[in-house]
Amino acid sequence: MDPPSTPRSSFRRYLEHLSGAGKAIGVLTSGGDAQGMNAAVRAVVRMGIYVGAKVYFIYEGYQGMVDGGPNIVEASWESVSSILQVGGTIIGSARCQAFRTREGRLKAAYNLIQLGITNLCVIGGDGSLTGANIFRKEWSGLLEELAQSGKIDSDAMKKHAYLNIVGMVGSIDNDFCGTDMTIGTDSALHRIIEVVDAIMTTAQSHQRTFVLEVMGRHCGYLALVSALACGADWVFIPESPPEEGWEENMCVKLSENRARKKRLNIIIVAEGAIDSQNKPITSEKIKDLVVKQLGYDTRVTILGHVQRGGTPSAFDRILASRMGVEAVIALLEATPEIPACVVSLSGNHAVRLPLMECVQMTQDVQKAMDERRFKDAVQLRGMSFESNLNTYKRLCIKRPDSHIVKSNYNVGIINVGAPAAGMNAAVRAAVRVGISDGHRMLAIYDGFDGFFKGQIKEIGWTDVGGWTGQGGSILGTKRTLPGKYLEEIAEQMRAHNINALLIIGGFEAYLGLLELSAARETHEEFRVPMIMVPATVSNNVPGSDFSIGADTALNTITDTCDRLKQSASGTKRRVFIIETMGGYCGYLANMGGLAAGADAAYIFEEPFDIRDLQSNVEHLTEKMKTTIQRGLVLRNENCNENYTTDFICQLYSEEGKGVFDCRKNVLGHMQQGGAPSPFDRNFGTKLSSRAVQWITTKLKESQGTGKKFVTDDSVCVLGISKRNLVFQPVADLRKDTDFEHRIPKEQWWLKLRPVMKILAKYKASYDVSDSGQLEHVHLRPHEESAGI
Repeated sequence: MDPPSTPRSSFRRYLEHLSGAGKAIGVLTSGGDAQGMNAAVRAVVRMGIYVGAKVYFIYEGYQGMVDGGPNIVEASWESVSSILQVGGTIIGSARCQAFRTREGRLKAAYNLIQLGITNLCVIGGDGSLTGANIFRKEWSGLLEELAQSGKIDSDAMKKHAYLNIVGMVGSIDNDFCGTDMTIGTDSALHRIIEVVDAIMTTAQSHQRTFVLEVMGRHCGYLALVSALACGADWVFIPESPPEEGWEENMCVKLSENRARKKRLNIIIVAEGAIDSQNKPITSEKIKDLVVKQLGYDTRVTILGHVQRGGTPSAFDRILASRMGVEAVIALLEATPEIPACVVSLSGNHAVRLPLMECVQMTQDVQKAMDERRFKDAVQLRGMSFESNLNTYKRLCIKRPDSHIVKSNYNVGIINVGAPAAGMNAAVRAAVRVGISDGHRMLAIYDGFDGFFKGQIKEIGWTDVGGWTGQGGSILGTKRTLPGKYLEEIAEQMRAHNINALLIIGGFEAYLGLLELSAARETHEEFRVPMIMVPATVSNNVPGSDFSIGADTALNTITDTCDRLKQSASGTKRRVFIIETMGGYCGYLANMGGLAAGADAAYIFEEPFDIRDLQSNVEHLTEKMKTTIQRGLVLRNENCNENYTTDFICQLYSEEGKGVFDCRKNVLGHMQQGGAPSPFDRNFGTKLSSRAVQWITTKLKESQGTGKKFVTDDSVCVLGISKRNLVFQPVADLRKDTDFEHRIPKEQWWLKLRPVMKILAKYKASYDVSDSGQLEHVHLRPHEESAGI
């Protein structure tokens, strides 16, 4: 199942051109643990072995490096098996005072040289990475000292003259500048949202107020994003303290919400929350205030270390696996002249950034907070943090009607296609931003089917309360396309005076938008701004790297795979074939395979034949001779009309007779159900808010001119492309679409296909041309950030 050979040119760089022969890499986890660290360790070990390097575990972080001996052990391929789904870190982590002294670092250098380790991959927070950089700078001095004391000879000194360091940020707080998401953050959000969802049901029963304290001593990311994901009434974060008189404002807001028939209040507090005078705001203080001022039955829940625990989310596993592979490539390409770097994520793009620039910027945030320059602190956190904060303020605090300037425009919102988790969060955000902008918001029920039948009703601010955490589509959704009913839909547009349309859905929504756009010539009612927000588990909409709902589906697949692997470990010598959804798009199968540690994933985009199936069976037969006696194979539902799930299962059973037995599992519609993941809630909220802002801008441009919208740029798809949020005219996307198979002609995730294969011990050709450029943190482009 190797990818087709790509013609090589001088502009492309491939992994085969890099060799780790003769190199030794040490991997350690340091500081606080985070879910996903094991996935990163696994990727570093397997990628290192794949390129021919020796890889060593350094147990207990820097403490193990200082103590040496049994704390530094060579890793094997099998030693990182079955750790992908385990939280925490299997190689341990510890705070180390000794490494802070030169004497401690001298011991560490000696221990590394004994094993020839001159490449370090450090997974930790800013303190751990700063320590690594000091170590690198002192390296030659430390070697000289060791040589003078006779501990090493001049040959060893020459041979190990340079120390290369690459960092990966593992921190649940997401407090490291330069990266959109640190390893562990998404999983911590999963833990928080699970608790909030559970608390909401009990709070509703008793009309209670809950104050939830989440982690984040110096960074409010977890508090802010979980507040956005659950629609909390109030949030306290260290970067943006409440204004003077917040006590009264908060109590007014809570009582207003109760007056709107809301039966509960949720207040989220970061553990490091402060007021504008830098004095702490504690959860107990808030509770006492609510009880004293309002007399509400109030409870405090401190989540504590629950947030660090549990199994890593699909997002964290994929992020850590990508970063681990990238870190090894960065070490192979490192030279003494290149500064130590961190590998990180910008939007959907893996980047390398100078380690000390990121650390400096992270420390600048704390300095700005200490000096009460809170605006600067928010800006230094990055564009996605700032945009999350602004979005939260708009969606959670309703301005009095008298303060909102009416636009006299009606904006319609419609869900089209199959349901996807996160659709309701997108509708809620659109309704509230639209109302804030002065529009009248109209909900269109049951897709285009309901549209032509006139199932249209005004929807208000409180109507969408509590929608973020609900799965499926509350508005109702159908796959019907508008083509047959253009006359009736135009009539409804006229009758309800709809001035703009927001379509939330999958490939049907995209086709519907194309049909409405084409109908502009014959029906002037469609000459209004129209925008689509992609929402489908299949992630097959042209114009966006991600769709709302795909992350939730991926987590469902990953959870199921974890359970099946556990079952197979018990019975031994068992292979599971799992069929995923996605139509012809292999995103779920491929990324599910990467997140679950599958042995193979069959997809439509990469044709395969009987020889590939045979080679996979042989690969699994070899695997069964090792200590890892189980297999996992994913198959996209439409990858091949003849090689069905049944056929593959029977073939594997026959060919593996006596070596392993085979079971199949079709996941089906459970991938479309369930409560949306934190990623999908926030992605839906963010995209939808931005879509309505675009509509408002378009409508304002034409205000008073009577101008009709006829240009291509007034019918767009809003999506993420690499690092940025982009609005792409649907007419321009036509050429990028394979309409027969309902997929984009080019898909970014296919580049990650070799990563999955390499980590499953297959030979694969991996294009690393995008890697290698060291970027500066402050010089990165200021387009609209795609960070969630």
